[in-house]
This record gives sequence, C-alpha cells and structure tokens, in this order.
Amino acid sequence: MKLGRLNHVGVATPSIAASIETYRLLLGADAIGEPFDLPAQGVKVCFIDAPNTQVELIEPYDETSPIAGFLKKNPAGGQHHVCFEVPDIDAAVAHLKGNGATVLGEPRIGAHGTPIVFVHPKDFGGMLVELMETPKAAH
Repeated sequence: MKLGRLNHVGVATPSIAASIETYRLLLGADAIGEPFDLPAQGVKVCFIDAPNTQVELIEPYDETSPIAGFLKKNPAGGQHHVCFEVPDIDAAVAHLKGNGATVLGEPRIGAHGTPIVFVHPKDFGGMLVELMETPKAAH
C-alpha cells in the first residue's frame, strides 16, 4: 500500500449552516456543495471545495451519531479526521491489519459513494484516518 492523495479533512460541527457561513465570510469559500443526510453513518455532510482538496463538514444526524459523542468532548467542533485515497480498499485493509493497525469495522459506502474504512487514532499519533477507495488514487 502506498499513501494516496489527501481527499478531504473532516471537521465536526454542531451546525453545518453556521460553519458554511464562517467558511464563506472568513475564507471566501464559494464552492460549497449542498448539505445532505447520511443516516447510515448518523451524520449530515457538506463538502467545501478548496483548490487542492475538500473540507467535509460533519454534523450529527441525531444523538446516537458518533459525531454527537465527539461534540460532547469538543462542543465547538473541530478536526475529526483526514481522508486519504487508496486504489483498493480491501488490499488497504489487509495491509493495515497485516501490519498491526486497528481497522474500525468493515469497509462501507461513504459520503462520496465509494468504499471507506477508518483506522484507529492510536495508530496515527491520535489522528483518526479514513481511507477511501477511488480509481484516481493510482497517480
């Protein structure tokens, strides 16, 4: 497995609407997608395009959301994860497990409509890492 392109930085927020306004006002963001629900993962999501990557705003869908737990510890929100592209999610999972990493759950379909998986923060110095399968990762 080889490190792929940074696809996005996930940012937990108590309010996507308020965060969108902050990104518009303070950073001049204008390429902002429509927020959408991802109930299978317990979140509402919105992507903001930057020239070289995206910011994924993540709001809890309800109190059972993993993001709700994150916001209890960090009420203002904050960086939740970084996402790197891989060409083959199953090969990436096998590589990670073969090297002792803790993969959280099984691959599932993420907000971009492609397979994703998360790797425990203890394996990356406290940072939650998401891997996303994409054919574009092979560059």
